[in-house]
Amino acid sequence: MLRNSFIFSLIFLITNTLFFGQNVGKIRGFITDSTSNESLAFCNIYLFEQQTGTTSDVNGAFMLSNIPVGENYTLEISYVGYNSKRINVNVLPNKISEVYISLVPAAFELSTIEKVGERVIQKNETNLGLERVDVRQLEALPKGVELDVFRSLQYIPGVQSTSDVTARYYVRGGASNQNLVLLNGVTLYNPYHAMGIFSTIDPELVNSVEFYKTGFPTEFGGRLSSILSVNSKDGNSNNYSAIASSSLLTGKLLLEGPIPNGSFLFTGRKSYSNGILKSFLNDKNVPLDFYDTFFKLTYANNELFKNGKFTIFGFLSSDNVEYSDPSLEDFYWKNNLYGFKWTQFYNAPLYTQLGVSLSEFEGIVDAKESNSLNRENTVQDVSIQFDANYIFDSSDELSLGLGFKSLRAKLFSENLVGANSEYDEFGVNFFLYSKYKFLRYENFGIDIGSRINISGLSKKGNFTFEPRVNLTYRPIRVLALKSSWGIFQQELTTLSNESEVISLFEPWIVTPNYLTPATAIHYSAGFEYNLSSESMLTSEVYYIISHDVPILNELKILDTDPDLLAGNVDSYGLESSLNIPISFVKINLSHTLSWSYKELNNWIYYPKYDIRHSVNLSLEFDLGKGWTTSAVFVYNSGLPFTQISGYFDKFIYEDFYSNPLTESYFRNFTILDDKNLGRLPDYHRIDLNLSKKLQLWNLKFTFDLNVINAYDRNNIFYFKRDTGERVNMLPFLPSASLKVEI
Repeated sequence: MLRNSFIFSLIFLITNTLFFGQNVGKIRGFITDSTSNESLAFCNIYLFEQQTGTTSDVNGAFMLSNIPVGENYTLEISYVGYNSKRINVNVLPNKISEVYISLVPAAFELSTIEKVGERVIQKNETNLGLERVDVRQLEALPKGVELDVFRSLQYIPGVQSTSDVTARYYVRGGASNQNLVLLNGVTLYNPYHAMGIFSTIDPELVNSVEFYKTGFPTEFGGRLSSILSVNSKDGNSNNYSAIASSSLLTGKLLLEGPIPNGSFLFTGRKSYSNGILKSFLNDKNVPLDFYDTFFKLTYANNELFKNGKFTIFGFLSSDNVEYSDPSLEDFYWKNNLYGFKWTQFYNAPLYTQLGVSLSEFEGIVDAKESNSLNRENTVQDVSIQFDANYIFDSSDELSLGLGFKSLRAKLFSENLVGANSEYDEFGVNFFLYSKYKFLRYENFGIDIGSRINISGLSKKGNFTFEPRVNLTYRPIRVLALKSSWGIFQQELTTLSNESEVISLFEPWIVTPNYLTPATAIHYSAGFEYNLSSESMLTSEVYYIISHDVPILNELKILDTDPDLLAGNVDSYGLESSLNIPISFVKINLSHTLSWSYKELNNWIYYPKYDIRHSVNLSLEFDLGKGWTTSAVFVYNSGLPFTQISGYFDKFIYEDFYSNPLTESYFRNFTILDDKNLGRLPDYHRIDLNLSKKLQLWNLKFTFDLNVINAYDRNNIFYFKRDTGERVNMLPFLPSASLKVEI
């Protein structure tokens, strides 16, 4: 069967090439920063004579196909924060005309930038549910204590958070463990610092971010809700440079520079003060100590491998919470991630990518003499993936790939009633994927494909199909109608207690043999309307049905009772956003209307992250002379919670037979109402940022002043059930940071 499919694909490829390749050619380009030679992802490329365009990928590469020959063409390349550039390109029949473009960073003055960041309309792009973010967009947002990739996601429609004090996010009704986080294509199993308050990924190492809420490409799998793909910088291959920065929480250092035929990059971040964290932890002094470090070596020698690039990278992070008091438990988390990647562009409209990686996670809770519970979790993931992409003269694209993942997950855990859970599971996932993008008509595009799991990590995950379809139709130039449908499978889960106000420890395991791997079916449709070349109105509806979702068994009493039960989740909603740049001001307004329901044992309830209405309004101002400021207003309707319906006194005895009177007492117990039927008050706040960039001699300074909850809104977090005390989220919280670049 596989042999016949391969022969069919080869015949299709050859016939397409022969049919379309007579009087057309291609333009392939690579876009970099002129000062560092760093690849620039998501640049706008516009071909004037054809009135069409495209966007560079995460490698800074782009391809324009089906270009008529015999004419000298003009390309314009633009990118936020860089001066636009125009070049002339001569297209030859049945040839690839390669161009290498370096963009010059713009000066601080806005008036020096000509059409910076003007959006190119790619008429048939099938990208419903995809959000692309670059570092410059992240830097424009209010940073809180410091810039954080995960907290910036919470401004995207469809992404929810349950509090100010956690970076955990929930996408379209899915749990946080249904979000896949990738760093250079490698899975990061615990991407949180400081008990979930911040992410482990230092923004200084980030080149670009791709975030999928639906319509995941077939090369991605293993999660039901979202894919977050973070791509790191390669490092400056022109000059040596260093960046040192400090906030009220951490100190950071970045070193980069050239090596023979390549570059190196090193980043390190270390916490040195816990004072500001008291605002996040209800004035508790928690002895948090964390660090993360990242390194990358890039080698590219055109004499050996033209348009080829080899990278070796590693990421290490650690969190420790160690109390001197033996009555308080200690926490320990560790991530180790290593990878190798070879990206190759050929003298044909073909590129391939080979990745090999190791990802390790270890988490420990040491109860000591406390009332807490001992827990220990380890994950070892070895993965190999090969991808190939071919672009036809017709502009159609064919992508093929295969991958291998071996994973061992171990867990020892206790629950509140003393029952133990022990897991030691090893599984191998071997998968194939293919997709075909039908892009030959400029007003119509379809992306259709499937992921085939030949063997699964879990016993019941063998030979499953995950078909996916994305469709775009543009009846007029300024209006695009888009839709998406797909099936997704997840074979890993965490033992997550939804009743916890803050989830401190979510251990990973392979789906137990007594459960079927969870699956989700995504339906979504929407439109994009271009109000101008830069302004856009978007709206999207979605409906997600999830089956066999593992839910923690809160009634487990015996060791033999299952830890997880299979439930169902339904979620649906409407997301809308409006983006309007006006002179030196950028306005972004979004609204999400959503519903989410969980069903377990024929009992339906709202999950803790179900928010009916969510509104985000952001304003970004370029004041000139290096001054920028921004403000973000956030409004959410109330989160669900379980109400108290009453109390009772329960008679407790320690040793009834020896001394039933002196060893007995009454304890007050709480009677809870139906789960999550209540709603907390509405939530809203404003965050502010003021930034100044200044250059003195060879030093570049960036100073940021940030304010969380500028009008000191008392947003409720929760009530303590034993005392009735109200606990609020973050109060008025100012912070500052300084960055120095050499």
